[in-house]
Amino acid sequence: MSSVRHLMYSRWLFHCSTSPSVNTSVCWHGRQKRLFSTTKRRMTIMPAWVIDKYGGNDVLRFTKNASFPVITYPNEVIIKVNAAGLNPIDVSMRGGYGASSLSMKRDPLNLKQHGMEFPLILGRDVSGVIMECGLDVKYFTERDEVWAAIPPWKQGSLAEFVVLSANEISRKPKLLSHREAAAIPYVAATSWSALVNTGGLSKDNCAKKRILILGGSGGVGTFAIQMLKAWGAHVTVTCSQNAERFVRDLGADHVVDYTSGPVEKPLSELEKFDLILDNIGGETERWALTLLKPWSGAKYVTLVTPFLQNTDLLGIADGMMQTAATVATKALKHSSKGFTTAGVLRP
Repeated sequence: MSSVRHLMYSRWLFHCSTSPSVNTSVCWHGRQKRLFSTTKRRMTIMPAWVIDKYGGNDVLRFTKNASFPVITYPNEVIIKVNAAGLNPIDVSMRGGYGASSLSMKRDPLNLKQHGMEFPLILGRDVSGVIMECGLDVKYFTERDEVWAAIPPWKQGSLAEFVVLSANEISRKPKLLSHREAAAIPYVAATSWSALVNTGGLSKDNCAKKRILILGGSGGVGTFAIQMLKAWGAHVTVTCSQNAERFVRDLGADHVVDYTSGPVEKPLSELEKFDLILDNIGGETERWALTLLKPWSGAKYVTLVTPFLQNTDLLGIADGMMQTAATVATKALKHSSKGFTTAGVLRP
């Protein structure tokens, strides 16, 4: 099961207003009062975990001199990080996964030098308090508690502050602590993207549908189970034996233990499925498609797509062409059996 680890910060956002060594100012924009620090040091640097190159754990470095994020566009906000969450994609990005595509997203005109993304801050989940709002931010104010899934092309949450668009954040549920909240946004958004945006499922059409989740005890799988059960679906999950009780408590109707041997055989003995959510990848696609209901609009949705890997190996243009050719070939092959296959690029 994928683990989500949290980095907690104990200081409050506006402790600077009571510190004798820090001056604070108050400004007004319309009806909105804003507090911000005017200390030069606090406005330019902050503590953060960074990487200066791609590699293993040894490339991680803690610094107290990371650049303080600034509001570049009027719809952005600066968030004081109370808790941060790590995901498998952070580990992959540390090793260079998606570097070519993400560099293009950061610098579409290719104006910057190679390696300008460094020092890079990882961390795709954040829960914290808004420190400052851009002039066009209308639905949030300073001191609002918010959470967000940070896009992988932006600086992450393993820092004291992070800047995001107001469209990328929402108010943190009051019932959740910051630490609890930081474990949710990225995997929840990925689950929603896979099941709703790609799989076409919703509370209105999910009743009595049979869904198979390959690798259901990880972050995405656990959220998918709960969403599908709330919508009335029948959910089958593959996981290890020690996670069986966990996924059953979340609502899974049937569990197949992959540690007891290949799961193809026990799964093939079950009734066919309307949708398969594949969190594993690799060779699973080879046999998983045989488990779908033919000519019924059944879908195979995978979170392990070749796009970023192809662009890393072949470059942007050739990687996109290779991915398009692969997807088109699979779509043509599977359409003859009435199946639909789709990959999900994680948020």
